[in-house]
Amino acid sequence: MSQKAPLSFVIVTGLMLFALFFGAGNLIFPAMLGQSAGTNLWSASLGFIITGVGLPFITILAFGFSGKNDVQSLASRAHPLFGIIFTVVLYLSLGPLFALPRTGSVSYEIGIKPFLSNDVGFLPLLIFTIIYFGIACLLSINPSKMLDIVGKILTPLLLIFIGILIVVAIINPMGEIQPPVADYSDNSFFKGFKEGYLTMDTLAGFAFGIIVINAIKDRGITSRKEVLGFCLKAGLIAATLLVIVYASITYVGATSVEKLGQLGNGGDVLAQASNHFFGSAGAVLLGLIVIAACLTTSIGLITACATYFNKILPAVSYKSYVVIFSVFSAAVANVGLTKLISITVPVLTALYPVAIVLIVLTFFHSLFKGKSEVYLGSLLLTAIISIMDGLVASGIKLDAVSDLFTQYLPLYSVGVGWVIPAIIGGVLGYMVYLLKGDPKEAY
Repeated sequence: MSQKAPLSFVIVTGLMLFALFFGAGNLIFPAMLGQSAGTNLWSASLGFIITGVGLPFITILAFGFSGKNDVQSLASRAHPLFGIIFTVVLYLSLGPLFALPRTGSVSYEIGIKPFLSNDVGFLPLLIFTIIYFGIACLLSINPSKMLDIVGKILTPLLLIFIGILIVVAIINPMGEIQPPVADYSDNSFFKGFKEGYLTMDTLAGFAFGIIVINAIKDRGITSRKEVLGFCLKAGLIAATLLVIVYASITYVGATSVEKLGQLGNGGDVLAQASNHFFGSAGAVLLGLIVIAACLTTSIGLITACATYFNKILPAVSYKSYVVIFSVFSAAVANVGLTKLISITVPVLTALYPVAIVLIVLTFFHSLFKGKSEVYLGSLLLTAIISIMDGLVASGIKLDAVSDLFTQYLPLYSVGVGWVIPAIIGGVLGYMVYLLKGDPKEAY
């Protein structure tokens, strides 16, 4: 018989989700968004929150709604091969190739580097990443203890650190909000929407959703209704906290321009804002915020990636995967934050729309009776557009294709040209199913 989750467990899980999602990019990007959006900060912030909070929240719900407990089985509704490819690419992106090394790089850039001279060379970064990923590795070896470590210890500390900076910045803003710059002048909502990709949280939701589902089942909660209700409550706790923090940091960035000027990245914004309000103590406060936020995310990512690869390649033990991913991520983190972000953008531009469409189709699964043709048609046309966008974002010249899409494809000019093709692909897929007359139902 299915158990019912106590309120305390719901709250702890919600706090754990918040801590897992609130990682490296979540500190940097809202601050830069505020600086650039200026007086349009609320429309830009709304777009950012939709992709940075709304979609991850819906992703968590998708697992409770679908009854699936892993990414591959969810993605395999389109085709088993797609399920494997999508899941492997997802975990490699979230793990050792991009997101996981970025947590170490951001921690160093904001939490350690400001205290060092400019000519220290590569050694401090190397030493820091070894220590940082060593701690993350140790905390990830026993994933059953992660809920208590993250939800009961690190998260309250993280919220206290963040709260101090935000409250002071709101009570005593650095200056007046300035006019928007560049794309934020006319398309602030859609610009903010795409900036939310950089958090990688919708992709992370596929991995973290599994952690929540496993935590629920460990407590004896098996009823689909109870699981979905638990995901909804815990997800709302995390989403509410994320919205408050994102909006607040965006506001801090917007009010900083008059005093600090337009800065190069969100890390500089936060560092100089902390220094403005607290002096040298501000740098220490910010360092603690960043390292705590990034470390909690690292634990979640290592755990999720190691669990998945141990499942598909069980010849290598879970603990070995934890060590391998930790060591590899420490090495990749040493290429530097700027290089990592530049590599990440094209991949996210290509991958994010596919992930979004898969989530949406999950909720409409029963409407089209789960037919794989609908999944394949929608995902295929989405992928064609998003991969083209990713190639353009990587610097590859595709002027003829871009001009064609801009002229004939609705919403392409604002960065979401994949929406209409996704709908058309789904409709075409359903028509193919009808023409085939396949009587079998999908589940």
